Amino acid sequence: MNLFTDKTVLLTGGTGSFGNTFIKRFLDSDIKKIIVFSRDEDKQDLMRHEYKNRKLKFVLGNVTEYNHIYNVLQDVDIVFHAAALKQVPSCEFAPLEASKTNIFGTDNVLTAAIAQQVKHIICLSTGKAVYPINAMGLSKALMEKVIVNKARELIESENTTTVLKYIRFSNVFATRGSAINIFTKQIKSGQPVTVTHPDMIRSIMTMDEAVDLAIFAMENGENGDLFIYKARRTTLKQLVQYLFEVYQAESREIKVIGARHGEKMEETILSMDERIRAVDLGNYIRVPMDRRGLNYMNTYQGINRRGNNIEVKPLEIKVKKLTLEYIQTILQNRGNEANSKIS
Repeated sequence: MNLFTDKTVLLTGGTGSFGNTFIKRFLDSDIKKIIVFSRDEDKQDLMRHEYKNRKLKFVLGNVTEYNHIYNVLQDVDIVFHAAALKQVPSCEFAPLEASKTNIFGTDNVLTAAIAQQVKHIICLSTGKAVYPINAMGLSKALMEKVIVNKARELIESENTTTVLKYIRFSNVFATRGSAINIFTKQIKSGQPVTVTHPDMIRSIMTMDEAVDLAIFAMENGENGDLFIYKARRTTLKQLVQYLFEVYQAESREIKVIGARHGEKMEETILSMDERIRAVDLGNYIRVPMDRRGLNYMNTYQGINRRGNNIEVKPLEIKVKKLTLEYIQTILQNRGNEANSKIS
């Protein structure tokens, strides 16, 4: 039986890359309904014309409006909460807006979903929440704290109806606004490739792997669990060199333009403290919630500070899996979307 048989799924921020990938994979299954909840009417209209499927319901709205999201969540079985402000430089200049959406918006979604007795809630976070230095990462880090607190409340109230988990993405390959798209366009036009810093280290995963992670989290674990995919790690220089090879570029000039506001030299998706509780599940890492309460006098037990030996994929260019065909498909979809706007 399909995981979503006769189920109604709500995708917050559903017009984004995650929502589109989820819809393409499951729309033709025996899923009952997919509700696309977002505040971008233009993207909703594009999706409506692209898919032309009665299983899709489009709802305009903002997660900062509790009453609206509460009403939309009626009779929903599963929520994938992807709505967020994600652009690091933009959030640096609008930290309060990032907080409204990423922190308080998440609290609205969780509170409403629990009140509507939604069975599964999977929230999408980012590696930028680990040791955060920018407004986007800080707001996502607090978002994760809100998620854990809600999960703790579910456990303490012995609520067995709703299960709440969250996942943490690396940099998702070839999504809107990603460096891959910029690099590819520059290479194909013969321009120098603009790199913020060649030695910046990033973890990379595909959007299909991101959806796989979300499904894995839904099927496994308990309230408050964090799930992470062991993504490939690479420097920006290695990534650009690979793209040069893929496109057999004549010009291979790299122009270093310096880091943008709030950018890290190295990003990680798992903190040293999380490693202590982490469970290695092959391609995935599960970090169970710390279930201890504040009353330490009654339950005086510390945590063994020896970290688990979890292997991460090495720092080398392993994006051969991310084939030229995949890159071209993503960029072609972006081009078709832009052309439809113009026409």
